[in-house]
Amino acid sequence: MKKTVLLIFLILFVVTSCKQASGDYDANPFIFSYFMGNGEDGLHLAYSHDGLKWEALNNGQSLLKPQVGKDRLMRDPSIVQDDNGVFHMVWTTGWWDQHIGYASSKDLINWSDQRTIPVMYDEPGTRNCWAPELYYDNKSRLFYIVWASTIPGRFPENPTSESEKGLNHRQYYVTTKDFDTFSEAELFFDPGFSVIDAAIIKKDDLYWMIVKNENSAPPEKNLRVVFTDDLANGFPADVSENISGEQWAEGPSPILIGEYVYVYFDKYRDKRYGAIRSIDGKVWEDVSEQIEFPSGTRHGTAFRITEDEFERLKNSFK
Repeated sequence: MKKTVLLIFLILFVVTSCKQASGDYDANPFIFSYFMGNGEDGLHLAYSHDGLKWEALNNGQSLLKPQVGKDRLMRDPSIVQDDNGVFHMVWTTGWWDQHIGYASSKDLINWSDQRTIPVMYDEPGTRNCWAPELYYDNKSRLFYIVWASTIPGRFPENPTSESEKGLNHRQYYVTTKDFDTFSEAELFFDPGFSVIDAAIIKKDDLYWMIVKNENSAPPEKNLRVVFTDDLANGFPADVSENISGEQWAEGPSPILIGEYVYVYFDKYRDKRYGAIRSIDGKVWEDVSEQIEFPSGTRHGTAFRITEDEFERLKNSFK
């Protein structure tokens, strides 16, 4: 009897160790929403069972064509699932719009009519609304939509390259409970430099926000992280040093895998994806060589779905 109990214990120990080594702490599959090219063909999805090797769904073809915005683009698609199982998506509709795109789905296959959320219509001089990111805060039961906008003259200008003159981004936000009514757009994050691509994740009782330093003279183009224990009070202006390395990086997408926060990001000059991970947000490990994304993947978000949801999704393309 003692030998049997010991054998069971050893088997469980080995299985747990293997899961920890691979980062596979539960069976729920990962989904990654992304765009390709300039975003004209719309939404793409990939899946993974370990958070490292990603395969395109629908043979790499678009699942949803963009219908709104002057440019009819679907860039930077960010998806979050609510407590009722509905998936909500926001995206960049064009280069110089004052709104963002929105649609919802119960299965990631059939989507509601697309519409725009006029987040910056009360600021008529706003040049753009880029890379909206969705975050659902369980504590407040609110969805946060955070995006980058430039309002000319609003903030002190920093030196810029010729190609980026007039673009001095800050992060703005609205909150909503139902995607029908929204709070007024407000400044969300001002670190004192041009900042885009904010993505939020919560680990234990601490909120992490990964952002891109967009300064161009001298060029930064790297990722930074900042923390808060109270999302309603926002994030402090003091960000970390560069956490993404020497290559130009954008579109961070954080996800919790076991004890690690993984951050996938677009090495857009190299035309490939990279990844870093950290337990505490202070010490970061580059794991780019361990990951594999579909060719052409650009700025997306990672999230989990149930095994049943994944089977229905995958089987819909057979």
